[in-house]
Amino acid sequence: MAYDALVLVSFGGPERPEDVLPFLQNVTRGRGVPPERLAEVAEHYLHFGGVSPINQQCRDLLAAIREDFAANGVDLPVYWGNRNWDPMLADTVARMRDDGVTRALAFVTSAYGGYSSCRQYQEDIASARAAVGPDAPLIEKLRQFWDHPGFVEPHADAVRAALAQLDPAKRDSTRLVFTAHSIPASAAATAGPHGGRYTAQLEETARLVHAAAAPDLPYDLVWQSRSGPPQVPWLEPDINDHLTSLAEQGVTGVVVSPIGFVSDHLEVVWDLDTEALETAKQLGLDFVRAGTPGTDPRFVAMVRELVAERTAPDGERLRRRLGELPAWDTCPALCCVPAARRP
Repeated sequence: MAYDALVLVSFGGPERPEDVLPFLQNVTRGRGVPPERLAEVAEHYLHFGGVSPINQQCRDLLAAIREDFAANGVDLPVYWGNRNWDPMLADTVARMRDDGVTRALAFVTSAYGGYSSCRQYQEDIASARAAVGPDAPLIEKLRQFWDHPGFVEPHADAVRAALAQLDPAKRDSTRLVFTAHSIPASAAATAGPHGGRYTAQLEETARLVHAAAAPDLPYDLVWQSRSGPPQVPWLEPDINDHLTSLAEQGVTGVVVSPIGFVSDHLEVVWDLDTEALETAKQLGLDFVRAGTPGTDPRFVAMVRELVAERTAPDGERLRRRLGELPAWDTCPALCCVPAARRP
């Protein structure tokens, strides 16, 4: 099947202090998040001058993808649109239409399944196309990539580099801690064709990175960045609570690897590099945070490989995976719909 563009679809983030609160209102609209929680999170952004790192990281990734495409003979223009802030996806889709694009692929900066990490992006694409109208290009999302070597290997190398910063004499009391964005427990237990895949895929990524980077060390998968109404149960333990538990068990040092993320955006530099680091200091734990793929050449090449999977006659043969969980290109109609959202 022929495609004539690729669009990078991401979360978006503010780039000025006056953008912070409107951005957070976009993110949380309809979720019942209390105003005091928004004000608290706004302070996280203001701590960094009101600028989220994510947009510049998307610009860097966009440039790297274009360069990789050009070097490997992939003749596709690459666009960029966000869920929550400029450049908004609907504006990007309108520009694609004006440029004559009729059928495009979408690479989403989330490796995993689940509602917020996959289905909501599908809904964003559908809403953007509806806003543009009947002449909007068709847009098909590329598959999830939680176990692709181009995602796993950069994470594994980052864990090795982080471990090298800790005292090797204390390796027996060192632990790996993998983190991802927490979600409501009800969303994690979603029924349907591929329910529960967010946690299952993260568990597989953690296993793959651990096996490649430091199979001799114990590891855990824990959660960060909880939001939403306080009465709603979310996945636990939180990274900070877990660090307390590890210190009580005699652990002396941790490498924290944010496998739930593709780049060092705000939920990494605040929740881990600021809050979790401070918790570790108070507990007397040695703490090193491992990096994310960002623009690692293997990650950038992965985008091209995912395009080739979808476009080449032998695309299935080109598929590179390290894991054993099922993978698919097209999601069923009710895939990852939270129970409360079902008709």
